[in-house]
Amino acid sequence: MRKYIGEIGLIITAIIWGSGFVASAVSLEHYTPYQILAGRFLIGFVILCALFYKKLKYIKKSTIVNGAILGLVLYVAFILQTVGLQYTTPSKNAFLTAVNVVIVPFIGFLLYKRKIDLFELSGAVIALIGVAVLSLQLSAGVNIGDLLTLGCAIGFAFHIFFTAKFVKNEDAVLLTIVQMAVAAMISWMVVIFKGETSFSMESEGLLPLLYLGIFSTTIAYLLQTVAQKFITETKAAIILSTEAFWGMAFSVVILSEVMTMKMVIGAVLILVAIIISETKFGFLKRKRIEQVS
Repeated sequence: MRKYIGEIGLIITAIIWGSGFVASAVSLEHYTPYQILAGRFLIGFVILCALFYKKLKYIKKSTIVNGAILGLVLYVAFILQTVGLQYTTPSKNAFLTAVNVVIVPFIGFLLYKRKIDLFELSGAVIALIGVAVLSLQLSAGVNIGDLLTLGCAIGFAFHIFFTAKFVKNEDAVLLTIVQMAVAAMISWMVVIFKGETSFSMESEGLLPLLYLGIFSTTIAYLLQTVAQKFITETKAAIILSTEAFWGMAFSVVILSEVMTMKMVIGAVLILVAIIISETKFGFLKRKRIEQVS
């Protein structure tokens, strides 16, 4: 039952992040990328503190340390993705970010000599191919934007891995609060350093920023942290990779993008990846046993 709670939580997270593509696109017409990060992390921190302030008195030193690591890694990943997007195409940015799904199992292997599950690794590779079909428009050459985005993928991979590791011994809510606090603090330091402290108060920009802060940050990262208590990091990465599919779906529905066969094939591949990592073809084994008996 706990496993299903984790999976449902991560699916909801991926759906919210997918819808966030639309909100981000609208927000960028009114704010700089650095202002958006500062706004969304501050909103997340304030809401979590308002809802769970009674928990703060139980915070431990280890929670502060681990939450700070997550917040730092999260901000670095976002900033690499944001800067990378200025030098590469959105499709390559989305694809290279999704490379984290393949990196995650190798982090456990390299750092902790953890055995790689071949079914989960196969699912991760298929999910990556699905994201490639879904979002990638081939263009020649590799530029600085591609390399920065690849660095962002490594950052998100470490974030998923460390979230799974830390949440086993920490309160998920307190871990998320510290993470948001650190990410918000770094974000505002960058905004002040860049002199971008003037924020538009127009509702056209403020509403999507609030959506990013409330849903894509507060709810989504709290759900991710809680859900990863019950699921392996590789499987979590595969489920979270469906963000690309949901982003496509919301773009079709809200922004009236045209559905193509390429989108359908990419979505099917991602679904196959989840089935492989989830079932490990156990249903075929059961069928063989039934036939023998």
